[in-house]
Amino acid sequence: MDYQNSIVERLGTPEALAAAVSAVDTARQRGLPVVFVRVAFRPGAPEVAASNRMFGGMRDRMGSQAPDATEVHAGFDLHADDIVVTKLRVSAFTGSDLEVLLRGLEVRDLVLAGIATSGVVLSTLRQAADLDFGLTVLSDACADGDAEVHRVLTEKVFPRQAEVTTVADWTASLG
Repeated sequence: MDYQNSIVERLGTPEALAAAVSAVDTARQRGLPVVFVRVAFRPGAPEVAASNRMFGGMRDRMGSQAPDATEVHAGFDLHADDIVVTKLRVSAFTGSDLEVLLRGLEVRDLVLAGIATSGVVLSTLRQAADLDFGLTVLSDACADGDAEVHRVLTEKVFPRQAEVTTVADWTASLG
């Protein structure tokens, strides 16, 4: 989630990107659906109220973003059967068709990775738990601007609602 060019450049790490790419490759090899989630707005971001503390300040900058800023990072080498969902807020579910898509695919368990741990991963995990999805978080495929926040979330908060593991351990668990 949010492994898009502008966010990877700002908050990503080479290690988290490599781990996320490995997880996606494993999912593809196992025939699991791969869903990328990105945040993007129409030109001028009319979906964003000026009062929105996170996105409101971005309205003026939206026009000056590079055209590919919101595209999924090239390191993932998008495949024809990968699904790209566009969201309008922090959670992958808000302003997107993700929930309907997952129901259509009859998905009951989600494996989450993204940038930032304290943003899209936290918000999506909480909402997905409320929607009764089984959850796994790939801690090494998540990144955050604050290493301590990442640690607290993955070691203390997320385990209350999800299995937290590494990409290598998740891959091994698939058999």
